[in-house]
Amino acid sequence: MTSNRRIMLNGFKSATIGHTALGLWTHPDNAVRDYGRLDYWTGIARTLERGCFDALFIADAQGVIDVYQGSTDVTLREALGIPIIDPMLLVSAMAAATEHLGFAVTASTTYEKPFDLARKFATLDLVTGGRVGWNIVTSSSRSEAENFGMSKPIPHDERYRIADEFMDVVYKLWESSWDDDAVVHDRERRVFVDPAKVRRIEHHGKYFDVPGIFICEPSPQRTPALYQAGSSTAGIAFAARHAEGVFVSFPRMDMVRDAVRTLRAAAVEAGRPPGDLKVFPLSTVVTAETDELAWEKYHEYRAHSRSEANLARFSALVHVDMAALDPDEPLEYVESDGIQGSLSVFTKADPTRKWTPREIGEFLSVSSMGALFVGSPTTVADQLEEWVEQADVDGFNISDTLSSVTFPDFVDLVVPELRRRGRVWSSYEGATFREHLYGPGHARTMPGHPATEYRRG
Repeated sequence: MTSNRRIMLNGFKSATIGHTALGLWTHPDNAVRDYGRLDYWTGIARTLERGCFDALFIADAQGVIDVYQGSTDVTLREALGIPIIDPMLLVSAMAAATEHLGFAVTASTTYEKPFDLARKFATLDLVTGGRVGWNIVTSSSRSEAENFGMSKPIPHDERYRIADEFMDVVYKLWESSWDDDAVVHDRERRVFVDPAKVRRIEHHGKYFDVPGIFICEPSPQRTPALYQAGSSTAGIAFAARHAEGVFVSFPRMDMVRDAVRTLRAAAVEAGRPPGDLKVFPLSTVVTAETDELAWEKYHEYRAHSRSEANLARFSALVHVDMAALDPDEPLEYVESDGIQGSLSVFTKADPTRKWTPREIGEFLSVSSMGALFVGSPTTVADQLEEWVEQADVDGFNISDTLSSVTFPDFVDLVVPELRRRGRVWSSYEGATFREHLYGPGHARTMPGHPATEYRRG
């Protein structure tokens, strides 16, 4: 039995050349070389807003992939996440070019300072009218650690302990340092801010010592909409406590369904309603007027993909150099915790296949480790509806596979079909990012969320 549940839509990009569909920068129709121009980004934002997308989700990293062959050669040749610019600095321009679209920006709790990051997000939330979200990451790569003066990454579980305290600090800054009515702007009494309604947060913890008052006035959301993508035990627990949107990446619907069940159960365990976690799978959509034309387009894209680039990224994920292995040796025989943990994704995707480095490099072409939807607008809409009903996802992170083509194709072809079915917005409801997630009137964090515990009047 189907419902008329709204399908939420996020555009998914990184401020770089090679993101999910590695190698497609060589396609003659790909406009990604213009990633350093503001009109490139404002054009993307306008396109997504024309389709009433909820948000643009911008991934980021501050290191370089250097595990494959023990060098950065393939990474540089194939523009694998490099060059990459700071996405936070792009948001103001995109927000000025739009009125409703939200922007989820990636920032790390491991390398940022909570006071500084709180100020950045408060600023963006204020000047955009509450259209900002934060994709929370803890950063695991050795390269990033070295770039911030460390000899090696902080151990996994400790990164999440740091992140938990980091969140407590920023919640105090955003939610409890200033009362809602602290800014009075009274010219006659010469009182701009009422001193009685601003206070120090006096945070003194294991990792952070932040005693003072916050220096930004309250913004529309106070706490930005919060996204997270951790899939480990610690990552799931963190998402259950803090996240409002969760990004998952699996190639099959049953795998995503299992992940959604785990996340919603964890939310309940954390004292939150299961529906307060909105789940978005990584999704590659290749569409055209007919199924046949869409598949022709997909195979054309695959011709530009490079297995070596995919293996370079996979090497960084599992912390094992795939170039040092026999390309045709099944990975089940390789002794590595990192490989075996990631290999389970592939074995579940196709248990009959012998997963060798060569096979994985080919499998990751175009759609990476996410879902793939290929077909006419009717076919794609059918598939998206099936995932919403069967996997209990709330929407999709639509990857910008071929820049200047993918988002316009989706907006011009798939969105009208979804609108005909009553599945997506024809006009926006609510003003803030969080209202996109929870509905008009819900600009602030929901009951049961830890940020709400720090809220003052």
